[in-house]
Amino acid sequence: MASLKLGSKSEVFHLSGHTWLCKTGLKPDVMIQVEDQSFHLHKFPLLSRSGYLETLFSKASETTCVAQLHDIPGGPETFLLVAKFCYGVRIEVTPENVVSLRCAAEYLQMSENYGDSNLIYLTECFLNDHVFVNWEDSIKALEKSCEPKVLPLAEELHIVSRCIGSLAMKACAEDNTSFFNWPISLPEGTTTTTTFWNGIQTKATSENWWFNDVSSFLDLPMYKRFIKTVESRGVNAGIIAASVTHYAKRNLPLLGCSRKSGSSSEEGTNYGDDMYYSHEDQRSLLEDIVELLPGKKCVTSTKFLLRLLRTSMVLHASQVTQETLEKRIGVQLDEAALEDLLIPNMKYSGETLYDIDSVQRILDHFMLTFDSSIVEEKQMMGDSHPLKSIKKVASLIDGYLAEVASDENLKLSKFQALGALIPEDVRPMDDGIYRAIDIFIKAHPWLTESEREQLCLLMNCQKLSLEACTHAAQNERLPLRVIVQVLFFEQMRLRTSIAGWLFGSEDNNDQSGALEGHKSTNANMVMHGMRDRVYELEKECMSMKQDLDKLVKTKEGRNFFSKIFGSRSKTKTSPCGKGGEDALMIPETKI
Repeated sequence: MASLKLGSKSEVFHLSGHTWLCKTGLKPDVMIQVEDQSFHLHKFPLLSRSGYLETLFSKASETTCVAQLHDIPGGPETFLLVAKFCYGVRIEVTPENVVSLRCAAEYLQMSENYGDSNLIYLTECFLNDHVFVNWEDSIKALEKSCEPKVLPLAEELHIVSRCIGSLAMKACAEDNTSFFNWPISLPEGTTTTTTFWNGIQTKATSENWWFNDVSSFLDLPMYKRFIKTVESRGVNAGIIAASVTHYAKRNLPLLGCSRKSGSSSEEGTNYGDDMYYSHEDQRSLLEDIVELLPGKKCVTSTKFLLRLLRTSMVLHASQVTQETLEKRIGVQLDEAALEDLLIPNMKYSGETLYDIDSVQRILDHFMLTFDSSIVEEKQMMGDSHPLKSIKKVASLIDGYLAEVASDENLKLSKFQALGALIPEDVRPMDDGIYRAIDIFIKAHPWLTESEREQLCLLMNCQKLSLEACTHAAQNERLPLRVIVQVLFFEQMRLRTSIAGWLFGSEDNNDQSGALEGHKSTNANMVMHGMRDRVYELEKECMSMKQDLDKLVKTKEGRNFFSKIFGSRSKTKTSPCGKGGEDALMIPETKI
């Protein structure tokens, strides 16, 4: 840490109670009151250095040389240093006291008109030559500038802006967006790399070395000014987002502050060491953090944005803040994880366990960015990223629906609305949405047959895997119409597979003897497997018929099932016919 030693005389000041006395052998002829402390001093040393005191005491009578300087920057501690400087007593100027000394010197008008090398000149030189060129000293000086008694004059003298500018210049070194007109000093232990600007060799550091310092020592107003300055110098948006994220995590307790946790309540959070964060303070901080985050897509992690959204709901942040977060999450929803999307419902009138409405709005924002025509055009050009993105979101929403489906308070309309936002053609398989539907029906046993059929419209039975088809065919919770569809499409799939192998085996007759025998053996093995599967499916159909006959007690019900599950020996029509009995028939295939 840099320092400047001034004066040569030994200590002549001593404190008696709240009074400072000067031992010079001369009787004090002036008393200056600063807050609760008084200074008994002499006119000549003070008036020879300070224009303000000269003007003040020239108007005072000889018997009443008393002045009150309660508003002097820095208070009694700084005025004591000023008095020692006037007397030539040894003092040390450091980054911690230079700002208050500079402001006090300006307040007391200690310019070169009142003696060479006066306090204004000396403190300005120290700031320019030592403080502003050193990262740590600039941080300390800026921290002291934020004190209420110093800040107004420090702003007027541009000390704050110069500190922020010097810090921003050093932080920009890694991106090579700034140059240095003087040597700079960075924190010890910082990894450095060599960069060049206009042929001049300079030192730069890893991009995040300054995150911890600015988040630890700068309050929010100063940090906002700092980050805006850094951003104006063209630093990469990803670095800005990383710094803001680091600042939020360190200073926003409900988001996961790194400080040791004490106790929390509905009104606020206590983090020990007399640090208390009210919900109002945290809400204001969160809203400012959201404004500081760059709007560019994917520079801020989706996980962090979802954490901010969840915290904003706890703190009841403004509607604008929550809408901004939902929009930013929506445009990069394909990067989200399921566990982060499960946002608890913080509304006072909330019925569901999770905030379904918020997720639906997020999905709406994502779908607005998804243009099928653009996807088709990019696919023709060999770019499959948009399609990958929508497929990831489809899988994510299917998983989300499965997680929230067990909530008894979740209404059918909300479940359907969220599931219907995903286009049917983007799901390669419908196993995920089938699982979600099954969980919802199980958790809502009071649903009517019509409501269950309406719910099952969200899935396409033709896109179910073999395992899902097997499960659905035996699922008593599904509507009868859906079970029939599942069995029909599974039957059609098996017939198509068998026909394909049969035609393939006929084509193999033109091949050589050894190759023909090898392929014929494989084809026979596959056909035997297909035949076994056909027999198993027939048994499942018969079993389904028996179970359904037990459930249907009316004569009309029996007639309905007899039409669907009619005897195979009496029906010879193609499965492509319109009748239900044709849909479930499996022909006798001789293999």
